[in-house]
Amino acid sequence: MSGAAALVLVSLLLLSLVGPYLPLGDPEGIGAGPRLAPPSFEFPLGTDELGRSYLPRAIQGISATFLLATTAVMVTAIIGGITGMLAAYKGGIFDGIIVRIADIFFAFPIILTGLLVTAILGPGTLSVLAVIASATLPMFIRLVRSVTLAIAKRGFVTAAEVAGASTTRVLFVHLLPNIMGATIIQLTYAISIGMLIEGVLSFLGIGVQPPQASLGSLLRQGVLYLTVAPWMVFSSGFLLTLAILSINLLGDGLRDAIDPLRTRALQ
Repeated sequence: MSGAAALVLVSLLLLSLVGPYLPLGDPEGIGAGPRLAPPSFEFPLGTDELGRSYLPRAIQGISATFLLATTAVMVTAIIGGITGMLAAYKGGIFDGIIVRIADIFFAFPIILTGLLVTAILGPGTLSVLAVIASATLPMFIRLVRSVTLAIAKRGFVTAAEVAGASTTRVLFVHLLPNIMGATIIQLTYAISIGMLIEGVLSFLGIGVQPPQASLGSLLRQGVLYLTVAPWMVFSSGFLLTLAILSINLLGDGLRDAIDPLRTRALQ
């Protein structure tokens, strides 16, 4: 199952990368065809209310959603990973402050955070990145802190401290390799959460703004014409669901492959 999920995910990523170079038409070209035309040989996913071909817009939407979610999550993975390791290793007041800050971030609903960030930064990609970061940062802090606490007092770490290793060396040479597996697994789930957040914010109209397309904004656009052009909702919704499902299944596969305590079948 994880192999099929990886294949689907790679296919979507390749499509988002090479799609703009394929002869599929301009995703923002108004009047490329009749308005709200159903799927046909010329327009495989139909057209929207402005006569734009929906296929290149869907590919543009995949690219935008993946890019926003991955960019925000990679940044929070680095910041949250370092912060979580440092909090677990140092302990004391610093650890307590970091845990309380992470709890505060967890206490705010995502939609409320999105509205607050949008009121400050305005609607657009910057607000989407900020909301995804605020939602995924405490996840990485708490996960990395928990995993680091389990190995911070082991013999090889104590030996490094006795040998005079600096805090930086202990963190990045002795602790980081041992928490990398759990962090990578968390990374896959966080990307799926980031894609879902982007979809929700853009669906509410406070995310990616036209004429740029994302899967969430395409879904919002399609709902307005659900009764006359249902293919707009089905195509964008299917792609968003497929992307999130494939990432989650890939994360499950990585967890089963990396976790040394997983149940193994008796031979």
